[in-house]
Amino acid sequence: MCILFVYALAFTDIALVYASPSQGPFRTASNNHRFYDVQAHRGGRGNVVESILPSFAWGLIGGATTLELDNGITQESSHFSGSRDGEVVVWHDERILPEKCSDTAPVVPDDPTYPYVGKFISNLTLAQIKTLDCGSKRQTNYPHQLVYPGARISTLREVFDFVSCADPSHQILWNIESKINPQYPNRTAGVDDFVQKQHAIFISSPYYQSITYQSFDWRTLLAMKALDDKIVTSALIDEDTAFTPRGSTSPWLAGLHLESFPGPSLSEQIAQAAHAVQANVLSPTGTFLMPSSSHEGSSHFTTPKMISEAHRLGMKVIPWTVNSLDRVEELVKGGADGIITDYPNVVRRWAKQQGLQVAPKYPTQRVFSCLHQRMHKSS
Repeated sequence: MCILFVYALAFTDIALVYASPSQGPFRTASNNHRFYDVQAHRGGRGNVVESILPSFAWGLIGGATTLELDNGITQESSHFSGSRDGEVVVWHDERILPEKCSDTAPVVPDDPTYPYVGKFISNLTLAQIKTLDCGSKRQTNYPHQLVYPGARISTLREVFDFVSCADPSHQILWNIESKINPQYPNRTAGVDDFVQKQHAIFISSPYYQSITYQSFDWRTLLAMKALDDKIVTSALIDEDTAFTPRGSTSPWLAGLHLESFPGPSLSEQIAQAAHAVQANVLSPTGTFLMPSSSHEGSSHFTTPKMISEAHRLGMKVIPWTVNSLDRVEELVKGGADGIITDYPNVVRRWAKQQGLQVAPKYPTQRVFSCLHQRMHKSS
């Protein structure tokens, strides 16, 4: 059955889903479920150039509970032999940005698509993407990043393969996002492609029971649940996806209107909407301040009321991307079940000081041995 048709059936049952008191228990197949959930955002963007194999290596060494990453999908058709069509790659941006990646050489002489920097991932083949150097450029906002000149963008299968080498007992958890853009559908692959291709890789991986599937585009959460209700899903949301000009329907929320939920507060309506799409986790922005016309000033998007309502409905709450320990303290005190951060080593150290149980650090020598093998293979 086509996933989009299944999604349509699931959407018609949203009212019934909302009436359900809970989404059910979380799986505990992996030992890391018992630790406070410190998530390494893009592997730990504050410490290492993002989303390359060394990023995830340092996330393991630093003791992250969960590796957080993003997926794009390459061009569906290819004129170049040797490339795999429609491959799931690990990268955050829809487009290859010049501040992060550099061209090295075309796949074939006179390739009309070259240079590849500036192009959308969905308009490039895997072979073309594999020529890019995405490890040499330290980002201005992250002056402590380690760089790895020559590092390539990896496929999701390659990331799983590397981490399986460093983590042979498969303890690490995963939070994997579909980078789909419902506002500009020509820029990325669609719901059907993302859900089918990602799920095929999930179920063939030893990490199948350790994966959370997250998205700002809530259509993909409904489609993934329709395909496999065992997958834990996480509803991402922020001020850009929750609110639209003149009260129009947000393209991000699977057709839902926040104001249609009982609330009574906006924070509670957001939690109720996430529950309506069967999300197991609500993942709101943890740092955005909501403007206020009252004398009390601004308030955070993620509030104790939101967390409390999500918990009442059986969901966890894991805000992103929180790099200030002052804000981490506020969120954890308010009941947040985890923190997505660019500095997982720092948040882990704080959590340990507070008496929270934290995940173990992976052996440096083993991680770097596995990294060396994979980096040498891809060079």
